[in-house]
Amino acid sequence: MGISVNGVEIDDRQIEQELPHHKGTPNPLKASVHEVVLRTVLLQEADRLGIAGADDDARVEALLTQQVSVPQADEAACLTYYRNHPDRFTRGAMVEARHILFQVTPTVPLDLVRETAEDILAALRAAPERFGELAAQYSNCPSGAVGGSLGQLSRGDCVPEFDDVLFRLGENELAARPIETRFGLHIVQVLRRIDGSLLPFETVKSQVAAWLATAALQRGIHQYLQILVGRARIEGITLEGSATPLVQ
Repeated sequence: MGISVNGVEIDDRQIEQELPHHKGTPNPLKASVHEVVLRTVLLQEADRLGIAGADDDARVEALLTQQVSVPQADEAACLTYYRNHPDRFTRGAMVEARHILFQVTPTVPLDLVRETAEDILAALRAAPERFGELAAQYSNCPSGAVGGSLGQLSRGDCVPEFDDVLFRLGENELAARPIETRFGLHIVQVLRRIDGSLLPFETVKSQVAAWLATAALQRGIHQYLQILVGRARIEGITLEGSATPLVQ
């Protein structure tokens, strides 16, 4: 593919071997190339620093452990997060929802899919009673046959980006814009809510601390990768440190 990192050519076979790990992404080839290039950048840095390991994964992990350190969240930070995100610590909450899925495929441009979704959303704002009709006509999900109904959902039943919007909507509320997930674009409406109960802070404090530590580590790795990518001589592809599963 004519891609090199600091003068070292990336073999097409490396990308082919990486492809199966990215089947669920919008662009598996692009994701695979980014992953291979960034892994090469990290392994070259491990070589420069003399970091050894049983295999490449162990060397990358040892490099990141050595070079990326983040402070642990104190109780005040945990309490602030808990108070600002009560929905994440509420148990027993459920919603009854429906959606219209616009699937993104390699043969259909994302801009066209997004434009269609926005047009249908505008039509629903003007005439909400048409949801079932439009779901049957446009949805790429089997639920379209039943008016887009997803039934009753608990937190965690759906992918996080869908979940977060779903549990912020009120009864009969239509999401203000299509939700983008790995499955495509979704128009979502919550029909009914069942409120749960908020868990005490002491019960979830260690869980909050772990979440904050993970988030801080991901930010640290993201920044470190950006530094390495900015310093490396990468040819044949434009790459940013954020464009990789390594930092998600």
